[in-house]
Amino acid sequence: MKTSSNTESYQNLTIIKWLTFLMFLMFAMTTDAVGVIIPEVMKQFKLSMTAAGLMHYSPMVAIALGGFFLGFVADRLGRKKTIIIGLSLFALNSYLYIIGNSFAFFLSLMIVAGIAIGIFKTGALALIGDISKSTTEHTSTMNNVEGFFAVGAIIGPAIVTYFLSIGVEWKWLYVVAGTLCLILIAIALFVKYPVTIKKTEEPVNLKGTWLMLKDPYAIGFSIGAFLYVSVECAVYVWMPTLISGYEGNAVFIATYALTIFFVLRAIGRFLGSWVMAKFNWALVLNIFCFLILVCFIGSVIWGVRVAIILLPLTGLFMSVIYPTLNSKGISCFPKAKHGSVAGIILFFTASGAALGPLAMGAVSDIFGHIKYGFVLASVFAGLLFLGALLNYVLNPTKQRLQQLDQSEY
Repeated sequence: MKTSSNTESYQNLTIIKWLTFLMFLMFAMTTDAVGVIIPEVMKQFKLSMTAAGLMHYSPMVAIALGGFFLGFVADRLGRKKTIIIGLSLFALNSYLYIIGNSFAFFLSLMIVAGIAIGIFKTGALALIGDISKSTTEHTSTMNNVEGFFAVGAIIGPAIVTYFLSIGVEWKWLYVVAGTLCLILIAIALFVKYPVTIKKTEEPVNLKGTWLMLKDPYAIGFSIGAFLYVSVECAVYVWMPTLISGYEGNAVFIATYALTIFFVLRAIGRFLGSWVMAKFNWALVLNIFCFLILVCFIGSVIWGVRVAIILLPLTGLFMSVIYPTLNSKGISCFPKAKHGSVAGIILFFTASGAALGPLAMGAVSDIFGHIKYGFVLASVFAGLLFLGALLNYVLNPTKQRLQQLDQSEY
């Protein structure tokens, strides 16, 4: 009887993990396909780059606000209900793309999608803690989860590109995502989720989220996430512009530079799951942040001929940074607060995705060339490395993670 129960529990856990993996893959398909969609929207509605850019900035802001103001819902209602609510809103919103045909309508849908992502992503991030047996396993699982996100970031633009090549409108990508969403909801309804044990009587509400901003661990990892995403976005938003005029001997690499970046990021995240289980996470983070900084500085100093090699290569070094920052930031709190802290980190993450590229664009406009935007990105990379170095030297999380490993896992 006990063996049968253990087998059922293992199967249930496996299903939950795959549901989480596919959730991240699904929403990455839509958010990371925006770069391919924006040129089509510009042609369709005769928009400026600034106006069309709202297709990227608006959902990022919505994700940020959804994560911050609704992150506590995962702690109050539970992971399963939160995930199903978020996925249901996302699925319904995705199918509405079929009935509309105006820029304002599509932009509104993207904003609602961002809020939905903020809801179910915080639920999914909190769930990772519930299914992990230690803070180390939490980080390893997070790298796997973000690996599937990285795969979705490759699949989404590929689907849009294929649709456009056969005369199908870009908006049908959202129908594909919505259909996958319905499948995930159907499976989630029949899976038994682990119970989150609340060990205090503290009320779970938005006020609790605000209070967490005073915690140095929450704000420290959140700032790290902001800096990281600003650096990452520098590559996938502005690298194509930087290398667009390249005419050297490595045209093939320049042509597929962004694809190479995404592929290396995906491979690195799956490898990162193993690396983080075997090595000191703070040391790995420190080394990889340093290598990212070297690649950015090298690209700025030696120009496009070197940038076409170094910037795509950063995908491999970036791969483990965000999952690890996210995991350790969440793991520094009891499981009953994982939804709230995941929402805070998500707020800073999405803010970095919106403000980082915007600042780079503004600096580039002021000085007249995109390379100056990469000077700013190098500053972001330098601050990220400095934070990783201080974290490795001072090791401020050691005691708290050890305590929570004993009390929560």
